[in-house]
Amino acid sequence: MHLYGTQTVNENGHLTIGGVDVSELASQYGTPVMIYDTELFKERARAFKDTFEKKEIRAQVAYASKAFSSIAIYQLAEQQGLSLDVVSGGELYTAVAAGFPRERIHFHGNNKSREEIVYAFEENIGCIVIDNFLEIDMIKEIADERKQTMNVLVRVTPGIEAHTHDYITTGQEDSKFGFDLKNGQTDQAFLALHDHGYIKFLGMHCHIGSQIFETDAFKFAAEVLMERMVEWRKNYQFICPVLNLGGGFGIRYTEEDTPLEPAIYVEEMADVVKEMAEECEYPIPEVWIEPGRSLVGDAGTTIYSAGSTKVVPGVRTYVAVDGGMSDNIRPALYDAHYSSALANRMNEPHDQQWTVAGKCCESGDKLIEKAYLPKVETGDLLAVFCTGAYTYSMASNYNRLPRPAVVFVEKGQHQLVVRRETYEDIVKLDLPLQSDEKENF
Repeated sequence: MHLYGTQTVNENGHLTIGGVDVSELASQYGTPVMIYDTELFKERARAFKDTFEKKEIRAQVAYASKAFSSIAIYQLAEQQGLSLDVVSGGELYTAVAAGFPRERIHFHGNNKSREEIVYAFEENIGCIVIDNFLEIDMIKEIADERKQTMNVLVRVTPGIEAHTHDYITTGQEDSKFGFDLKNGQTDQAFLALHDHGYIKFLGMHCHIGSQIFETDAFKFAAEVLMERMVEWRKNYQFICPVLNLGGGFGIRYTEEDTPLEPAIYVEEMADVVKEMAEECEYPIPEVWIEPGRSLVGDAGTTIYSAGSTKVVPGVRTYVAVDGGMSDNIRPALYDAHYSSALANRMNEPHDQQWTVAGKCCESGDKLIEKAYLPKVETGDLLAVFCTGAYTYSMASNYNRLPRPAVVFVEKGQHQLVVRRETYEDIVKLDLPLQSDEKENF
């Protein structure tokens, strides 16, 4: 059984995280409950930042907050000296509410509204990552109207297919994101932006996919973007001060996953950038990266309570838990795989095969197809590991289920950072039917 970060098993055979018995957390906060190991988050952040410092490359490590957005996680990221990626007005609003330094906020998204772009200008954020030609027109117009300077990057698709799931591969040519590097779109975007009076053009951004376990694709992306930057210097006497190589660094969900240490991804990308810059006598750009999953993914663990069981002879044995696709849609959406354990019986043999089903009214609501556990009893606590990324942020009220509480733990202390939704929360936006029967709809 693989344990993550500060996870241990105490003398009672219970799983602990951050020095806190998860049985106590389940008792105090109820289940499902999401528990974040903040020490592991800090360790990962330090690993990314320290590697750039050792390589003597100026850098920004930006938390890709679509993985998990909340006021508390933004404040934790700020404490670690991270920058922040947001992809919507809602995430930007959360960052503002958290007091995050505006100059370290980068705004992504393939279909930003005019209202969202104006909001970014109003908050005077650090950078907008431009995704399309409509956005170029809107940003130039807004900048002119406000007579306000804005830093921008252009997102490009470098034509690289990383070895990952089709739905989370974004760097290939056929993508809804960015300007194509090969068909001239990127050059058109550059020419439309680089000499505009209120636009400060910083350079290019790419994101080649997610849950990537090797460095070759990252290194190739760095090469092709550096080559284009060298061309722009030759043709237009323009030097890009920033190269953003995105994120997508993999984590270990199951024993089949073989991720690299954060430092290795950074080291190999940094080496390519430095070598090409030296070879072409090009000033080494400031390198930005955007880890999301690799900061919060395996720092998060969800604890469920076991409910009913069902034996289908010769097929499988089910155990149902008090959550499911409403708090973790990734198994249904991506066929994502997870590992698990009984948090209140960690020392017992986990040698029986179970299918962990959720409580949503969907036959496809299965969290784990093949979970190896002891004989599960009603009320046991099931820990599902590595749920820190794209679970709470993709959670819903399907079947009108309340979203779970989120708790941070570290050094024996725990703190509620997102309270559990109530039934009152679920209906608070609902409006009653008009009582006048003659009302025309």
